[in-house]
Amino acid sequence: MRPMVDEVRIQGLGVIDEAVLDLSPGFNVVTGETGAGKTMVVTSLGLLFGGRADPQRVRPGAGRATVEGRIVVDPGGRAVERVEESGGELDDGALIVTRSVSAEGRSRAFLGGRSVPVSVLITLADDLVAVHGQSDQQRLLQAGRQRGALDRYAGGALTKPMRAYTKAYQRHRQVSALLEELTTRSRERAQEADVLRFGLEEIEKVDPKEGEDVDLAAEEERLGHADALRGAADTAHEALLGDAAAAFEAANVTSLLGQARNALEAVREHDPDLAALADRLAEAGYLVSDVGTDLASYAESVDADPARLAAVQERRAELTSLVRKYGGEEGTVAEVLEWARRSAARLTELDGDDGRIEELRAEHAELAERLAAEAAELTAVRGRAAERFSDAVTAELTALAMPHARVVVTVTPTGDYGPHGVDEVEVRLAPHPGAPPLPLHKGASGGELSRVMLAIEVVFAGADPVPTFVFDEVDAGVGGKAAVEIGRRLARLARNAQVIVVTHLPQVAAFADQHLLVEKSDDGTVTSSGVTALDREGRIRELSRMLAGLEDSELGRAHAEELLAMAAEER
Repeated sequence: MRPMVDEVRIQGLGVIDEAVLDLSPGFNVVTGETGAGKTMVVTSLGLLFGGRADPQRVRPGAGRATVEGRIVVDPGGRAVERVEESGGELDDGALIVTRSVSAEGRSRAFLGGRSVPVSVLITLADDLVAVHGQSDQQRLLQAGRQRGALDRYAGGALTKPMRAYTKAYQRHRQVSALLEELTTRSRERAQEADVLRFGLEEIEKVDPKEGEDVDLAAEEERLGHADALRGAADTAHEALLGDAAAAFEAANVTSLLGQARNALEAVREHDPDLAALADRLAEAGYLVSDVGTDLASYAESVDADPARLAAVQERRAELTSLVRKYGGEEGTVAEVLEWARRSAARLTELDGDDGRIEELRAEHAELAERLAAEAAELTAVRGRAAERFSDAVTAELTALAMPHARVVVTVTPTGDYGPHGVDEVEVRLAPHPGAPPLPLHKGASGGELSRVMLAIEVVFAGADPVPTFVFDEVDAGVGGKAAVEIGRRLARLARNAQVIVVTHLPQVAAFADQHLLVEKSDDGTVTSSGVTALDREGRIRELSRMLAGLEDSELGRAHAEELLAMAAEER
């Protein structure tokens, strides 16, 4: 099933106490006697899609007017995306939209079971419905819609130039943004380059080596305690190996270990466990002897060198200064070297910006020329399409009892490049010869505007698709042959979309696929049984009433049957 408004429930709106409208995919017509509440159907749809909430429309004593619509939508369409973005859900493939207005003027909206701002319903309406009525939103009165509709009307003739323009426009924006960034930040970039250059020169002058800070710290520690280290090594050496000159004054570790070993060696053959201990004493003696020799070598290597210590301390101070300025959290020379690597690359980039700016300026100038040429081509294509469109709509208006009206579509280049070119597109109407073409909302009365919109929608059919069209007073002030033409065009529009029309003309109603009759009850209200889908006999009776004012007039019934037969042949 194609997207459409499937059902509308109305409570407490105007004269309607409670009513349900079951709508069909094609041409739906709503009729009824004057004051029966037909216009409330259009009002309810307007409310459903974000129309102005008028508390005076709330039925006295009701406290609140509520409209609930069940709308069949395309599962992959933008409407479903908007519902999901709002946190709503579909109900068995359909969208439930609810709008309520209190007698105090408070309005609430629900989309897919989730409370939403009314603005969300207005956005949703752009993809689902076009309401044409005295006080409802006029979709094609929006400048952006008029331009978009004209572009779709232009068809394939606009495809290639639009693709070329879009490509040039996007690249022009990229180059402009980059050029602006480079030129407006020239001072900042120069300052950044100076800071980087100073830092690199400072690091180059010190010429740090990776790991140098760790080695120097260890060397400074050794040099700063040279006397203590050498004294400790001498003492340990003497304790382990002794001094030949003092051999008779004190026993050293080596001699004591030798004495212990000799004592065990003398009796080792009597007990294997003792022999093992003797072997371990021998190993200990060898180890102590080696350590003593190494201590002697170490003591000789340690030398207090004040000059070297001063040099190490000075070098460490230089490295510490670099680390403080250019190091990271760990505070190492390795981080300083990494900063230098990154800064050198950035400096190369900054130094190359001047050349880059010149290249971008040249490309920007070339793109500006190309963009102007592509925009001019778009303007020319739109201009030709606007002429065809103007002639087509004017011809439609002639058949809709506006023979002297003329529609003019103006395409005005503004000079401001946008995603769709430089053109402002506006549909204007000259209602009679000699009158200047004015914007639609200024150049036409309510009834005329509805007919103009019908003519536009018929011409745009297929080019500016929308699932549902709603017309109120489209037949105001016309009759006879013009009324038949209105019905014929509404039926033509209904071939590709759902059309809902409130009318008082039988010539229009005869073309409908579904005829809904709104009737008041005895107390002057419309109740749940007050909206009826008519069968053929019911349609004949209603059309007869509309024609002759009498439901059972034989002449009226004959004329009604003739109208239905004529409409059936043309559908």
